[in-house]
Parts: sequence; C-alpha cells; structure tokens
Amino acid sequence: MQLFNPNHDRKAVVIFSGGQDSTTCLLQAIQQYGKNNVETVTFKYGQRHAIELDKAQWICHDLGVKQTLIDMESTQIFSANAMMSNTEIKMGENGVPNTLVDGRNALFLLYAAIYAKGQGITDIITGVCETDFSGYPDCRDVFIKSMNVTLNLAMDYRFRIITPLMYLTKAQTWQLADELGCLDYVQQHSHTCYLGVDGGCGECPSCLLRNKGLNEYLMLKQQSAVRNV
Repeated sequence: MQLFNPNHDRKAVVIFSGGQDSTTCLLQAIQQYGKNNVETVTFKYGQRHAIELDKAQWICHDLGVKQTLIDMESTQIFSANAMMSNTEIKMGENGVPNTLVDGRNALFLLYAAIYAKGQGITDIITGVCETDFSGYPDCRDVFIKSMNVTLNLAMDYRFRIITPLMYLTKAQTWQLADELGCLDYVQQHSHTCYLGVDGGCGECPSCLLRNKGLNEYLMLKQQSAVRNV
C-alpha cells in the first residue's frame, strides 16, 4: 500500500506520539525516505500519562531515529480535559468526546514546521485520520490542507504535510503495518490506551477502536488465506 512517493533526496519529520498511527507512519517513512532522512518530534503537553512519552522515546531509540522532545507543558495553554486529567472519558453533547484537546494538532503542526524549516526539512508527516476518528475537527483533511497553505504563507517555505492514514480505517492501518513487515512491532510496542495501561486496558475508546480494527484485519487476512489455498 504505497500512499505517497517521496523523492529519496528529501527529508521528513514525523509528529510522533508512540501510538499505533504515528508508529506506523514512522515505519513507513523510514522505508520510503531512508532512516538517515527521517526524524521525529514528540510533544509533552500535559498528557495524563507519561507512558506514551516513554514508549515514543523507546521506539525512536530502537529504530535509530533522532527524536526531538518539545515541552509545551509549562505554557498551560490547553483547557483541562480527559486527555490531561483523571476526568472520566465520555462523549460530549456536541458528539465529540471530552478527550479532544482544542487546537492541539494546529499547534503541533506549527511547532513541527518551525523546527522542520530550521533543519531544512519540507515534509511533515502526521497520522491524523478522518475515517476512524472520534469527531476531532483537527483530524479532517480540510483542516490539514488549510494548515498546509497557512504554514507555507506564514514562513514562505514549501512545506508538504503528508497524512498517510487520512482515509484508512483502523483495520486498513493494521494492514499497512503488516505490508510494511511491522505488524508485530506496532502491536507490541506502540501505545494508545487513554488510561495509560501498558499493553492496553481493553476498555477505553482508544483500546476498543484499536482492537476492533486489529480483529477485523486478522479475520480478513485469514479469509483471504483460505480462499487462496
């Protein structure tokens, strides 16, 4: 599943959380750009569990890619929500879960772009997706396209924001990891649990979506194998 075809002379920075989506994007970028042309930026913004930061650091070290940690916690700019406190995770009246951090992806892309330009990097890769997303407005393709234009105008620089997972379901994201030869790696080492349980709690919305997608993909893979016997 080749989702973009970069020039191998280009360099890329991956916005990296250590979760399933960004880990898949990172592994794909390494294969497409070459390890020496890929680095990551990870954001510390007051998330409720440090485990995702630990996982992100471990994966970058294991894969041998440079990681830059950007500490935004001291700004205290984000409103309190379930992603940044022990508040119960639930759906809001507007149909968006209270795990939404308003403006997070916009700031992540801005900071990543500032960093990227300083390093002579044009390609910014992020794992946002509007197919199996939770209603977050800043995961939509229309937002990414508008942000791409804004960043190019703001810094007079030809950024290219790449979203390999934008129109993939979670099952298709697992399929991509498998096609990259990294299904087990993503399954074992990435972290997506909202409650911070190593290996996943299996009950929070993120774990449910992750496991549902994996089970769907494995079932389809098994059915395909049976048909091809």
